[in-house]
Amino acid sequence: MSQTTIELQPQQSDHLKSHPEPESRLQPPPQLQLTEPPQNSHQLQQQSPVQPGQQQLLNTDHQEKSVCVKHQRLFGLLLGFFIGSAILGLVYYIHHGLHTGSRNNAAHVVPCLSLACQWAAARLSMSTDPFTQPCDYFVSTCGSKRLSLKSGGRQRSQGILGHSQNLMYRSAEKDRQNKRDHRRLTEDANRSRKAVLLQYLRGILETNHSSSSSAVQKTQDFYRSCLDTRSLEAAGAEPFLRLIQKLGGWAVSGQWNKPDFNYTLGLLMREYGTFPFFNLYIGKDQNETGSKRTKRYIQIDQPDLLIPIEWNNKTQKSRAKTETLRPFLASCQSYLAFLGSHPSMRMLHVGTFISLSSELAVAASPVQYRILKGQLYQRMTIRELQSKAPAIDWLGCLQAAFHPLSLTEDDYVLLHNLPYIIQMSRIINKWLHKSEMGNSGTLHTYMVLNLLHTLMPAMDSRFSETAKNLSLALGNTEEEVPRWEHCVLETERGFDSVLTHLLSERNARRETEEIIENVFFAFISKISELKWKDQKSFQHFIDKVYTSPPRLWSSEEISDEDDLDLLFSEVTVSSQGFFSNYLQLLSLWQKRRSKLLAAQTEAANTLSVTPSLVSNGLLFPMGMFIPPLFHPTYPKAMNFGAVGFLVAKDIFHLFVPEIYAHKETMHAVGECVWAHYLNVTEKAGRVGASVLSAEQQQEVWLQYSALQVALQAYHQSLSQNPADTSVSGMHHTQLFLRSFSQVSCDTDPYTEFMPLEPSFLIPVICAKSDLCPTNLQCSVKAQQNQSKTC
Repeated sequence: MSQTTIELQPQQSDHLKSHPEPESRLQPPPQLQLTEPPQNSHQLQQQSPVQPGQQQLLNTDHQEKSVCVKHQRLFGLLLGFFIGSAILGLVYYIHHGLHTGSRNNAAHVVPCLSLACQWAAARLSMSTDPFTQPCDYFVSTCGSKRLSLKSGGRQRSQGILGHSQNLMYRSAEKDRQNKRDHRRLTEDANRSRKAVLLQYLRGILETNHSSSSSAVQKTQDFYRSCLDTRSLEAAGAEPFLRLIQKLGGWAVSGQWNKPDFNYTLGLLMREYGTFPFFNLYIGKDQNETGSKRTKRYIQIDQPDLLIPIEWNNKTQKSRAKTETLRPFLASCQSYLAFLGSHPSMRMLHVGTFISLSSELAVAASPVQYRILKGQLYQRMTIRELQSKAPAIDWLGCLQAAFHPLSLTEDDYVLLHNLPYIIQMSRIINKWLHKSEMGNSGTLHTYMVLNLLHTLMPAMDSRFSETAKNLSLALGNTEEEVPRWEHCVLETERGFDSVLTHLLSERNARRETEEIIENVFFAFISKISELKWKDQKSFQHFIDKVYTSPPRLWSSEEISDEDDLDLLFSEVTVSSQGFFSNYLQLLSLWQKRRSKLLAAQTEAANTLSVTPSLVSNGLLFPMGMFIPPLFHPTYPKAMNFGAVGFLVAKDIFHLFVPEIYAHKETMHAVGECVWAHYLNVTEKAGRVGASVLSAEQQQEVWLQYSALQVALQAYHQSLSQNPADTSVSGMHHTQLFLRSFSQVSCDTDPYTEFMPLEPSFLIPVICAKSDLCPTNLQCSVKAQQNQSKTC
């Protein structure tokens, strides 16, 4: 799908004017400007002329006047005393309220009463308050014993090198177990960001509110038909068998019209997204990365073979795994049985299928080997490819796969394993002319079984159970995906533009842009504080940052629901009959692939939850800004504490390779935070200390800096608009840190490099100022032997 981006338009900042900037560079927002204090305006008091009727007041007895003046002076002194006392009391009360965060201050903050805030308050009540818990909260797993997640999470209480198990933690475990139901975090707090997004999309698809958009209704009907497993079980294999007949039948059933090989191959590629002999996808030429070209090419790679293979380092060749041939053979026989083949014919067709698969496996090779051999991104024209692999009608098949785009033999494609493509052509040519089996159509059977693999998600459970048993026999122990999650993923494949539109519709653009903008320029401010090696390196980095302005993804072709309905006007979706709906999904997938080849902008990934650094900017996906991390009615403190921190952390990770040259700063800050941590954990019963690796130092510095940037961005937002609301009576900074303490449990690809719980950064940052409540029980204020804050 073609996408456009919406660029934020901030203004120039004074504190960065010393660095010359390109004309097209993004300018900082007004809140970063260093302005002069406003001058006090002096108003001239004009005296009115005395009126005749007032002259008598001037002739009042001098003694009465003196008494009156004395009373006025006394009253003024008393009034001034009371006013001064009231001001002092108010200042103290506000200061005390801001820094204690006590719930008694609820009457003095404006509460957020939206439904989202009510839900957020309930969520906060179920999570541990770090400001009322002992220090153990900050050194355990976010206040609760979190299970290690497959997506990358782990129990850090068991992953700190050089430390024994926390004795206080062990002694309190029994009491924790009794209170776990009350103190546990909500389910999505322990899940990855993508899992939270999937849950949110599920809520959109399962809503009972009818939409006026036919495209939205079709999307929801498709999702519901996917959930209807009862209909799938009742249909059995009949829908697939009818589809085979449309393809000319096959030799397994005895009814085969022997259609042209290349015609069938092109049909599978165009209509059913099936690529039996090679893979196709769209992408840029990595060799053109430096030129910032946006042109995309057809990329041709080796296929995902159904037969399990392994690489032999000695022979430098792949082969079918001997120990897996028996279960693979059994699974193939089961598939043919489900499709009604005669028992006497199964072994014959399965045998030739495995034989052909094994020959193709020998020509395949792992990507590491191909990198060493320089076999990736080999460019050639379609005409040149035809001469090297003549068994495939390349122009005809590619035109079918990318219909309605026009392709010629002079168009370039990129090859990622040319030796495989050449050998694959020879193997196909051999089987096309093979007559030992009476022209049984082994190639056609091979393509049909690959089509079966493509359509298996839309078939009854016998097929999926057989595939699962084979996977277990191969030693895979992947957790089974819930049906709803599977259906959300399948819906996104064909209706991604609808889901992107629905996310954008629910996304408060003004609030979202404010967070991105403020965090981006707070990041620049933070980076400017580093001790750069020289002005040239600093200027080079600043140039790169300013030529990568933050942007939100938005559809170029979808401006409203009318455009959306027009785009899906030819799609017919039934609330029942998932198999036929799935066929339309594959057709939509092909159309999206064709548009991607012709597009000049980055295609939005609906399921993306992290920004991407592309040639013309930082792209922020809509999926980052969803509950519980973000809601337009949340207090700013909650949004900046959660999603603001994640935005800052993601930006740091995108630019950290260039920043890494200043590893001395990373080392100093990382060791400072680690020293605080050791000081606290040793008091809590831990012994020994480990030395942080370079990666750990970098991650500690990065996350600590990201928290500082998010907090600075929030203060910048408050300076522009001081109004903010509250949840559960908490004042701004406490609410910011409470929100951060929840999202810091979020699992991400960098979890393994973080040697301590991110929530521990709260007492570290609290040691730097008086921002935090006075009752914070994990105080890491500077010790006598450590006078510097991090």
